[in-house]
Amino acid sequence: MNRNSKIILGIVGAAAAGAVIGLLLAPDKGSDLRKRISKAADEFAGSLTDAILSNREKLLSAKDQFVNEAKGLKSEAASRFGRVKESVS
Repeated sequence: MNRNSKIILGIVGAAAAGAVIGLLLAPDKGSDLRKRISKAADEFAGSLTDAILSNREKLLSAKDQFVNEAKGLKSEAASRFGRVKESVS
């Protein structure tokens, strides 16, 4: 996991923890509190899912770029090898 991903997950986690603490300290009825905690948990899960999907897309993009670069290097190496082989013959 790269540095940006860790920062994003840290911010999302801290926000969720702050929301839960704020809800627990609020003077509400138990049923209202449970509803608010459930809503906050759903929002946190959504944020976490978004962060994971965003990083997944970045990772897949980087993988594709790496594969394309490797194919290009392989082709270039084969071409150079062929030229060297011809010049030696």
